[in-house]
Amino acid sequence: MASSRLKYLSLGVLVFQTTSLVLTMRYSRTLQAEGPRYLASSAVVVAEVMKILTCVLLVFKEHSECYSMRALNSVLRQEIAHKPMETLKLAIPSGIYTLQNNLLYVALSNLDAATYQWPSESAAAPEKEALSAGSQFVGVTAVLVACCSSGFAGVYFEKILKESKQSVWVRNIQLGMFGLVFGLFGMLAYDGERVKESGMFQGYNTITWTVVALQALGGLVIAAVIKYADNILKGFATSLSIILSTLISYFWLQDFDPTGVFFLGAILVIVATFLYGYEGKPSPNPSRA
Repeated sequence: MASSRLKYLSLGVLVFQTTSLVLTMRYSRTLQAEGPRYLASSAVVVAEVMKILTCVLLVFKEHSECYSMRALNSVLRQEIAHKPMETLKLAIPSGIYTLQNNLLYVALSNLDAATYQWPSESAAAPEKEALSAGSQFVGVTAVLVACCSSGFAGVYFEKILKESKQSVWVRNIQLGMFGLVFGLFGMLAYDGERVKESGMFQGYNTITWTVVALQALGGLVIAAVIKYADNILKGFATSLSIILSTLISYFWLQDFDPTGVFFLGAILVIVATFLYGYEGKPSPNPSRA
């Protein structure tokens, strides 16, 4: 019963987090403000640091009977440093997630929130004056690459979590360590000159920190969903957030014009979610003569 509660709680939080992240990130990337815009590569790095620190606190809480830094250090050494092969397994999904997080910023800098979450719709949606054909192509390409890579990373990470007895938070620390390394390399490679000139926190404001916090939360929630549910349900939760993002994008942001094809897709997502979670009554065994 507790496991079922955790499953649906994590799914609900994932829907809220995904919807909030997409809309907030889109707003942060299109907001006209004085000074330089914040670096997407920097935001990815800071989100990984926040995720690692949060997971360390959660591991500390899991071993609450000790409540000492020595005990925490011992757990981290035993679970991470003394199990190098187990830790190295996380390098593959970590690299993919880091790539995906960077592509997310690229996509939302070039697409509206609804089209970002529904790449197939971008071909049917009419071009807008604010979005050139070139920027839409870049945005849709970023979304497609992120979608394909995300599917593989999700299944791989689920396999690791389900086959291991390690805490999901320890696994997230391992994932975050590689993500931090990959993120730093990416930041220095693509934005090294800008970081040297104005620092990695250039352009940061309240909205930026909100985006970073939501992105860090997303990594934790996705891990919890995969641990207590599965990667398919994670996909359904993400699909439900598409519908919420679309409604908000249409009625509030007013930067998306839905078409009949889009509504058809939304109906299919809702029906598929219902059918996957529906549990029919078992049929009675036929009586034997």
